[in-house]
Amino acid sequence: MRTILAACLLGLLASLSTAASAAGAAFDVKRLDPELAQAGAAEVTSGALDDRFLPRSAMSSWPRASDYWLRLTLPEAFLPRDVPTVNVRKGRNMTVEMFVVDHGQPVPLRLATHVPGLTLAFTEAECELVELRAKARREYGAPIEVISPARAREIEPGVHPGLLKAGYCDIDGFASAYLTGRAFRHALTAAGVDVLENAPVEGIDSGDAGHVIRCGGTTSRPPLQATRVVLAGGVWIENMLAWLGVQIPIKVLINQLIITERVRPVMRTVLSVANGLLSLKQFANGTVLIGGGWQGEGDRERGGVEARPQNLVGNMRLAAYALPALAEARIARIWLGLEAETADAMPIIGDVPGVPRAYVVGSAHSGYTSGPFMGRIMAQHILGQQPELPLFDPARLLGMPMPGA
Repeated sequence: MRTILAACLLGLLASLSTAASAAGAAFDVKRLDPELAQAGAAEVTSGALDDRFLPRSAMSSWPRASDYWLRLTLPEAFLPRDVPTVNVRKGRNMTVEMFVVDHGQPVPLRLATHVPGLTLAFTEAECELVELRAKARREYGAPIEVISPARAREIEPGVHPGLLKAGYCDIDGFASAYLTGRAFRHALTAAGVDVLENAPVEGIDSGDAGHVIRCGGTTSRPPLQATRVVLAGGVWIENMLAWLGVQIPIKVLINQLIITERVRPVMRTVLSVANGLLSLKQFANGTVLIGGGWQGEGDRERGGVEARPQNLVGNMRLAAYALPALAEARIARIWLGLEAETADAMPIIGDVPGVPRAYVVGSAHSGYTSGPFMGRIMAQHILGQQPELPLFDPARLLGMPMPGA
């Protein structure tokens, strides 16, 4: 019997990280990628911890989320590890260089940019949010401070003059999802993990002898037998858990993202607004990525279907207010990314309730940022080790109603 990691692409980083970490032990690991009809994840994402959707009841979990984030972004998190993985080293000009070792030689993957992060507050309510979040994260070691408008304009001269306060973090940044996936694939290959692509999983039959994974797709593939199985399917975790007879609702958010045409340099940080409705970053080619969780049309079955014009207008107006130079930018393209959310807006990481040797990981806001660490602690749990931080037990979600349902 073998250890199989069954995951779909939208659980990319969590599944890749779990596979790479587990492969460091004497496990035979496979990772299954289903055939996807459309891209569903943001192609470029930021590293800022995103809590814009968290209900007040989730406040007690902020420190744990902050600790996850901190462990991924502090310099010591970049040290090479014994487990074959993507290595990271800081270079000049605020860049972070990621590389894999191929035949003993480092192969650079220039896919990440390290820039400071600012969270802007334009109202008294947003000022309170900035103070609250900074205090909670500082208590757990995150290097976040609250700064004056004058100091914020020294860091980012282009912000709107109506700024009242800002949260500041020097270890923010952003990365390319396409190149990150490529880097992890190199790492998986180096770790001896078999990656089965275009192998959609149609179901899992579990029993005392383990798990039988039934695959579909264009090729006829015999069922795979596994001692352990990990579900890391993003918004499809609800469907995947149903294969094992477990009902946990997962909400699907259809996030709109905007890319502008190339413009002159207008920013040198990662920007967000404290109300959670805006995120901004500019790339070396001059384009600006505008996000903020403004919703489009779609669902789990059809994916992203259609943008909502009024939300595009609202997102652009807020972007041009926060950074007035963006008033000269025009939209080049938009796309819709699917994001998963549990009933309490916290991740799901741990044992599948009532199913021996079955595990689930995913459904976290800022999953691209926290995914590698989520995968690592998931692998530590599977290997019988003490995870570096406590898991988010899936059993807590059994019978918990989805807000607004």
